[in-house]
Amino acid sequence: MSRDPQFAEKLADIVGLYLNPPQQAIVFSVDEKSQIQALDRTQPSLPMKKGRKGTLTDDYRRYGTTTLFAALNTVTGEILGQCRPKHTNQEWLAFFRLIAKNTPSDKQIHVIADNYSPHKHPAVKNWLARNKRVHMHFTPTSASWLNMVERFFRDITDKRIRRGAFRSVPELVTAIEDYVRYHNQAPKPFIWTAKASDILEKVTRARRTLDKVASK
Repeated sequence: MSRDPQFAEKLADIVGLYLNPPQQAIVFSVDEKSQIQALDRTQPSLPMKKGRKGTLTDDYRRYGTTTLFAALNTVTGEILGQCRPKHTNQEWLAFFRLIAKNTPSDKQIHVIADNYSPHKHPAVKNWLARNKRVHMHFTPTSASWLNMVERFFRDITDKRIRRGAFRSVPELVTAIEDYVRYHNQAPKPFIWTAKASDILEKVTRARRTLDKVASK
């Protein structure tokens, strides 16, 4: 449960972007999926079939990691992705520049992101101060479920990364880039339907229940 004192305000702001995106603007849900491992299983995995579960060996060889930076266009469902070896403020800022470069200059840019410290680094703030068309919207603390790009990360993990065998980081990066291209051939947006007031009511009920359990 988020204990962010501005939880209700941030919730309303982000849900408002999902349900009523501003005119002449593009809303991106942005995050990085870090430490994706290039793993090669010691034995081939077997697919699931009738009467038998799929198999996946517990032992594997590690060949390094990459980080996937992804920006989800919340209206079209398209993904702008880029793999980088690290995930510091420098890589985050470079990805911001890529977003700006790939967005028409007459469009405002609204970015939904979490509170990871590189996202608020002074270098990033200075860049944002010079690029007035980019507007930041931070999710409440401990509320990553509000960031829609997490749905895409779940899908690429389940459908491409988790059961894959990769003998090098370049091989892993190629697989990720191929998946992003395949996704963008026929993108489908994740449809957000819940109103902020409904979510807030459920969160308030859950918090009361947890507080009662903790007090016993």
